[in-house]
Amino acid sequence: MMSTPGLLSAFRRAALVLALVTGTMPAFAQESANQSATRIASNQAGGEVVLIPSRVIYPGETINLAALKQVTLIVGKHKPEAVATRAEELDGKVAKRTLLPGRYIPSAAIREAWLVEQGASVQIFFIAGGLTISATAVTLQPGAAGDLVKVRNIDSGKILSGTVMADGTIQVSAS
Repeated sequence: MMSTPGLLSAFRRAALVLALVTGTMPAFAQESANQSATRIASNQAGGEVVLIPSRVIYPGETINLAALKQVTLIVGKHKPEAVATRAEELDGKVAKRTLLPGRYIPSAAIREAWLVEQGASVQIFFIAGGLTISATAVTLQPGAAGDLVKVRNIDSGKILSGTVMADGTIQVSAS
């Protein structure tokens, strides 16, 4: 007769084979998305908790926490480097490529949401000391806060580079 530890080991092997065939994660390696971090920590002491997509997230789609689930890694297994796994790193970001369910999310596959879209009409400002000049321009590329983007001044047609500000305006510098 087989002992209990051997039976458990056979069960784990069968679960891993089933996971490989179906492409899902074995039940003993995952937690449901609605469990609290306290419960996860008490049930899976030593396992690292990460967030992964619970459904396909398409390029250009804003990532929200409802599209993610918490998974506790098997004790001894660590996440790869350069992957986003915490809510602060993912919530409100935009997918640059398709993110598949059950897979890690590479940091290079997400970006900040654009504050200005390509082709949008924006206010540009040039500030030097007490002098402030404002004009209307059209963006030639999208950008998030802090990004350097090119814009075309509507009045002169001149192409300028400027920094996207948090309010969606563009601050240009002397060229």
